[in-house]
Amino acid sequence: MAKALSTIDLPIPAEDVWSLIGGFDSLPDWLPYIPKSELHEGGRVRHLANPDGGVIVERLMAFDEKGRSYSYHILQSPFPQKDYLSTLTVKEGDGGNGSRVEWSGEFTPVGVSEEEVSKLFQGIYDDGLKALKAHYEKP
Repeated sequence: MAKALSTIDLPIPAEDVWSLIGGFDSLPDWLPYIPKSELHEGGRVRHLANPDGGVIVERLMAFDEKGRSYSYHILQSPFPQKDYLSTLTVKEGDGGNGSRVEWSGEFTPVGVSEEEVSKLFQGIYDDGLKALKAHYEKP
């Protein structure tokens, strides 16, 4: 099983970051790569569109409001993977200042090496968290 993990520290309170990114339908609010999200099945499945017109379908597997995290499976995507499970978490920063956001995933490669698929998702997570940081740096 391949893995990827990205983290970023932000000078924003954890509860404020969670209020932006904690909704399962909130990716378009902070991630430019995903301009559109539609919820289905009572909010448990999201259909995402990327700028290239690709479709990604994901199922919410766990949601922890108090722990500020959610986990999801990819059901359909253009990515060379199967058995994908990812978690997005917002934690208090060191000493209660700011926040730390973690985006991690495990997946099985399909037609590529573990290294290749890990690099792909590492890039997605890194770019996503950079976009989150940029969201807060806008004037």
